[in-house]
Amino acid sequence: MLTLSTAALIVFHELGARLGVVTGKGLLALVRERYGHRAATGAAAVLVVANLGTLCAELAGVAAGGELLGGVPKVVSVPLAVLVIVTLLIAGSFHRVEHVLLAISAVFATYLVSGLLAHPDWGAAAQGAVLPGLPLTRDAVYVAVATLGTTLAPWGLSFIQSYAVDKHLTPEDLRYERIDVVSGAVLTGVIGLFVVLACAATLHRQGVPINDAADAARGLRPLAGSFASTLFGLGFVGAALLAATVVPLSTAYSVCEAGAHHGDVSASVREAPVFYGVFAGSLVVAAVIVLIPGVPLLSILVSTQALNAVLLLAILPFLMALGRDPAVLGVHAVGRTGRWTTGVTYALVALSVGALLVLQLLG
Repeated sequence: MLTLSTAALIVFHELGARLGVVTGKGLLALVRERYGHRAATGAAAVLVVANLGTLCAELAGVAAGGELLGGVPKVVSVPLAVLVIVTLLIAGSFHRVEHVLLAISAVFATYLVSGLLAHPDWGAAAQGAVLPGLPLTRDAVYVAVATLGTTLAPWGLSFIQSYAVDKHLTPEDLRYERIDVVSGAVLTGVIGLFVVLACAATLHRQGVPINDAADAARGLRPLAGSFASTLFGLGFVGAALLAATVVPLSTAYSVCEAGAHHGDVSASVREAPVFYGVFAGSLVVAAVIVLIPGVPLLSILVSTQALNAVLLLAILPFLMALGRDPAVLGVHAVGRTGRWTTGVTYALVALSVGALLVLQLLG
């Protein structure tokens, strides 16, 4: 499932980046121009819902990671994370924000080390990457769909296009942007692979139960050593912080594009009040939800990703239609091969979501 999800990520993120570079407009801006205000508002509503769920999941990750690494309660770690993220965006220029996010992303290397320290079965890993072995049960398909939703997430499709616009790239830069996007998607798959390896070689093999997000990292300690557990925890927090910065950016881009409001990272708060208001507001709403006493953080982490996969069915058709339209992309419009790959990818997403819905109905 991870292999298929990574392939889908490459296909649609390349298309999103191409649309942003060639047109100089974000996804929702193009939807508004080509299909009208109502369609753009509907697509924006889907993205807001999907992004809010994902943002709750990321702040839940901050909460779990804080408790794991330093015993920091979530009433401290979550508001502190929100304050740091909002300050970073408001006080920093585009390039400063970009550099900080790149620095945070370096923490993903900890997952690679954790996976190596867990001493996985490399032969079984290689076989599982190319040969499906998924049991057709509701729980298994649910996790598979969540894996698809967390990899090819609606927020990422919107963000990758708006981000290309914010970088002020031109069609002459498209070759380099493709290298950037494809290499990033491949790294996403590789890091996901090592997360799976680290857990499969330790927690799954020993039957360690996972009741909350912190259990995943704590469970590695007696099986792979405290070093692996610490590295896993650091990667967990770093990933959550990075996504908790990017996801509300995607929301802010989408709302501004749908409503024809000015919004980019280099603008000041006075120049782009809607952009920064949506950014900060979505963080605050997600933080309040996560801080509700007794809220099941692990359920939020998984269920919101499954919801992402369902909502992809509403967002991907816009990308596919825009990518195929010569009036939008001119000579850069998707050709026969691109139509085939995007169509097959969409069909696989629909098949996965459909299988989950059938199994849910069957109980």
